[in-house]
Amino acid sequence: MPLNPGCNPAGRIALRSAAIVILAVICGLWVVPVLAQDDGGASEWYSQSSINEGLGPAPNLIDRDTPRTTVRGFLNAARENDFERAAHFLNLTEVPQEAQSRVGPLAARQLAEVIQRQVWIDWSDLSARPDAIQEVAASSDPLAGQPRRNIRIARLEANDTLYDIRIGRYRAGDDRPVWLFTPQTVRNIPPLYDTFGPRRYEAYIPQSLKREVSGLWLWEWIALPLIGALTLLLGWGTRSIVLRQSRRTKRGWLEAALERSGLPLAMLVMAGFVQILLHWVLTFSGPVNAILRPILTLLMVWGVGMAMLRVVDAVLKRVTLRFVGDIDDKRGADEREIYTSIYALRRLILLVMVGFAIVIVMNWLNLFDTVGMALLASAGVLTVIAGIAGQAVLGNIMASLQIAFAKPVRIGDSVLFEGDWAYVESIYYTFLRLRTWDHRRIVVPVTYFISKPFENWSVTEAKMMKVVKLTLDHRADVGTLREQFEKLIAEDEDIMDDDPAGAFAYATNHGPDGLEVSFYAMMPDPSTGWSAEARLREQFVSWIAAEHPEWWPRERVMDAEGDEDGGGGRKRGAASIG
Repeated sequence: MPLNPGCNPAGRIALRSAAIVILAVICGLWVVPVLAQDDGGASEWYSQSSINEGLGPAPNLIDRDTPRTTVRGFLNAARENDFERAAHFLNLTEVPQEAQSRVGPLAARQLAEVIQRQVWIDWSDLSARPDAIQEVAASSDPLAGQPRRNIRIARLEANDTLYDIRIGRYRAGDDRPVWLFTPQTVRNIPPLYDTFGPRRYEAYIPQSLKREVSGLWLWEWIALPLIGALTLLLGWGTRSIVLRQSRRTKRGWLEAALERSGLPLAMLVMAGFVQILLHWVLTFSGPVNAILRPILTLLMVWGVGMAMLRVVDAVLKRVTLRFVGDIDDKRGADEREIYTSIYALRRLILLVMVGFAIVIVMNWLNLFDTVGMALLASAGVLTVIAGIAGQAVLGNIMASLQIAFAKPVRIGDSVLFEGDWAYVESIYYTFLRLRTWDHRRIVVPVTYFISKPFENWSVTEAKMMKVVKLTLDHRADVGTLREQFEKLIAEDEDIMDDDPAGAFAYATNHGPDGLEVSFYAMMPDPSTGWSAEARLREQFVSWIAAEHPEWWPRERVMDAEGDEDGGGGRKRGAASIG
């Protein structure tokens, strides 16, 4: 029998409880936004009892209402050498009140030196709103559309420690909230200044050259071309010395390594020279450093990687020539496999070095902090884009690795690919290079090569069977032809006659056109077999023409009386040679 909640006290209690819960949820959904909105003002700034009382009242002309006006006002005051005014843009809460008037201007000067030398400010990223709401932001950004009270301007690394330069929004009592460089930033100024402040030799630069022209100091416009010319001269000298040393060395692999490493080593020395110059002699402004330092990092990583790769190439080539030799099908399967494995090792080394280089560059440039989370957040979209854009390249790389491990074809193998007889000369990440018998080069994408059927004449061993086909007259004696064939292969050193089953002759076809006789011979390799096959054909033609010209195929016709011309006939021409 169904239960009636109206007659059941437990049912009435359950219905009341459910109604209360639903009502609470509805009220909560309405009340929470209201409470969050009412309480939002408290989260838009940091509350303090006072702000920089030791500096005295802030000048009326300074504008600290938004992040953009705070940073611009600070830098403008520093350019005018008015560091007392610039100090009012710092939050000196952690500095004793009686010391703020002395520490503030000094800290402002040092912070300005660091920012001018290390930070290239993108003004479009600094909000012009007092609440610093991101008006244009990715939908995945949790701060999109939310007011902010703390913004990072830059992150710098000094003595293996990361330091942030930040601005925050502060309010003292009922005063208007203002944006200031945070107390943490003020605390970070001494180590940052020791690392990125002016170098000792900058004191010798005349004050007249330190004025700003088109975004750079005047002395930078003079120093940059001079340093560039000196760096190029140093690179040219380094490359000349390396090439001269390569000609003097007596070791083949070292000569090849030095000769091919001249340019990477020159780039490495040039980048290292500029890095030393920036660390010990001069420090350029933020815009120059923002462009110069990533370029120097890339050049140093590229120089080290390419120099190491060239040395590895030279060593591998030396090992190849010593233990394997030249690329052809006369080498054994084991030697060709060693050659292919060496090329696979080179590709693996290159892949590892590129991976390490990318990690090092991203680490040095702090790209993990700036783009790392964005990449993770948009991994799905990036995966689709990379899959579409790099499908061909990634497919070729995977097919190349498949060849390296499975070895369906090896370097030095003789293959018949789409009608061309060629040797596999090189196997790279995305393509193969084939050398045809007439020394043409065919470049084939790896995926295309693997997806098409091909004949590998050297997959297990280089030797192969060659056949010479002759179409002769019906009266030709196969026994006599077989004896002449055995004589010819015995005299030819290139034909393998040690195997009784490796040379034989048979009449393989018979028809109105004549008798087809095929001569089979085992050859040590495809290239030798091609030459030996041509010689056998020439020798047979010459022998038949001299000894049995009547064996050439003839056309027989019926005369008007119906008698067949059994003895004569009209010659059809030369033998049909297969």
